[in-house]
Amino acid sequence: MSKNSKKKKWKLGVIGFAHMHVNGLIDDFNGLAEVEWIACADTKPSVKPVSDQRETRTANIKRALEVTKIPKYYECYNEMLNSEKFDIIIACPENAKHGETAEKIAEKGVHMLFEKPMSSSYGDALRMTRAAAHHNVKLAINWPSTWWAAVRTAQALAESGIIGRPLKFFYRNSSSLGPLEYGQTLTPYEKSAEWWHREEDGGGAMLDYCCYGSCLSRWFMGKPAVAAMGIRANLNSTYGDADDNGIITARFPDGIATIEGSWTTVHTGINNGPVVFGEKGTLVCEGGKVLVFKDRNSAEPTETYNAEPIDEHRNNPAKEFLNHLSAGEPLHITMQPEFNLEAMAILDAGIRSAKSGRLELTQSPHFGQKI
Repeated sequence: MSKNSKKKKWKLGVIGFAHMHVNGLIDDFNGLAEVEWIACADTKPSVKPVSDQRETRTANIKRALEVTKIPKYYECYNEMLNSEKFDIIIACPENAKHGETAEKIAEKGVHMLFEKPMSSSYGDALRMTRAAAHHNVKLAINWPSTWWAAVRTAQALAESGIIGRPLKFFYRNSSSLGPLEYGQTLTPYEKSAEWWHREEDGGGAMLDYCCYGSCLSRWFMGKPAVAAMGIRANLNSTYGDADDNGIITARFPDGIATIEGSWTTVHTGINNGPVVFGEKGTLVCEGGKVLVFKDRNSAEPTETYNAEPIDEHRNNPAKEFLNHLSAGEPLHITMQPEFNLEAMAILDAGIRSAKSGRLELTQSPHFGQKI
């Protein structure tokens, strides 16, 4: 049980407003009576943003202060950590800054919840896990896909053996023209100043979207991958050097996964998945349902399952993390750091392969080192 489990109020802060998912995480915690907002701070961007449109980092900070009304804002998160006392930090910095941020938070004895992906490399993810273990604090990684009820139902069905042993896994993101193309009208110049389009900051579609398939394939296949091949390209986002399309093919001991990520898709044209091909059938996530096909070439599913609702006491990352801290119950598997290291190993190997042009083992020089 956490040393903070008997506190009536969890002192809560935020570090990093780079990822717009910070807004949803803040909202999830903001609806809970047992939390108290203390302060927030951003990481220092490598290039100063020039837009304040919705879901840019500038807009995210403004929302936290004016809508959520977090009482204090610090320009420097190290100053904030030295000046304030926290129990929990929500962390949404640039992907490439996850490792250094986690180390600073852990040094203060504060629990931390990071947004996906775990980081931009396996080595950096290992820094996070080691820091949490060394300072005896809890680390969790949030995945929006963890809260998709149909995905949970599908994984439980696959684990039950309904389609036999999984042989192949497929996933791609839904239609996307980029992280700031959901009603915003940023110019190419404005986009170039956002971290999403800079490789050094951990930007790009492969990290942004192939991470989901890395997580989900590890979960559905039930074991770590052994190698991966990746290819990525910047096809239509030349105002930045980060990729806007990526594909990873992951090799498991007895299976294969195909993982696609794109920022140039008006319509996917196909089912996004997850789709799992097994010895005895095929399992398909489709909206709020899970379809099971066992008859060859049948247009109609053999069985259809409605998504099972998630326990209302643990149906978002805030409730799940607080339950873990207060009751000592294990986090959902996809939020656990050990699991996320194995998911990160797939993504890391895919990125290395895209650079080398070769099949890369998930067992990088960092892989498997003791925490």
